[in-house]
Amino acid sequence: MTTVVVSLVVFVVLVLAVVVFVSRRGRNRLSSDEESTAVHQARADQHRHEAERPTGRAHGTSKALVGT
Repeated sequence: MTTVVVSLVVFVVLVLAVVVFVSRRGRNRLSSDEESTAVHQARADQHRHEAERPTGRAHGTSKALVGT
């Protein structure tokens, strides 16, 4: 009887360890995907901002001459 109880306890502990491991791995992967998406979004925003910002050359002036 004791052997059966100990075997069940060991089995439950192993199953619990596998569940915890898989959930952490899945959470880390999801976090990595979110981080990748955030980096991609930040790059897109930066490129859009740079494209919208007027440059001195587009208006026929140089940045060095703007302050004079």
